[in-house]
Amino acid sequence: MLGAIRDSRRLNMVFTKRLRERVRRGRIRCSVRIWTRPHVKVGGRYPMDDGHIVVDSIDPITVRDITHDLARESGFESVDDLLHVAKHGRGKNIYLIRFHYLPPGAWDGPRWR
Repeated sequence: MLGAIRDSRRLNMVFTKRLRERVRRGRIRCSVRIWTRPHVKVGGRYPMDDGHIVVDSIDPITVRDITHDLARESGFESVDDLLHVAKHGRGKNIYLIRFHYLPPGAWDGPRWR
């Protein structure tokens, strides 16, 4: 699960330990977050381990949009599993965040589609 930790200098992306290796390998490229407001911005680069997470998109969604397929794409076994991890804090707004991982030393250029 994608989280945000604010220190006095910058915002960092945080994933539960069981997801980190699949994020680094590019197997997980999206996350569902329940926040009071977005904690990341499109195009933002956020440190994760030795590399960076680059946010490609942020879309508001509803709980009905969280399907079994989306839970699996996000690295979870089920919607219940995803929601169990995502539901913490005061947040009520649900966001689908799509991202990619940049390994250490990698440069990120324009993403042509």
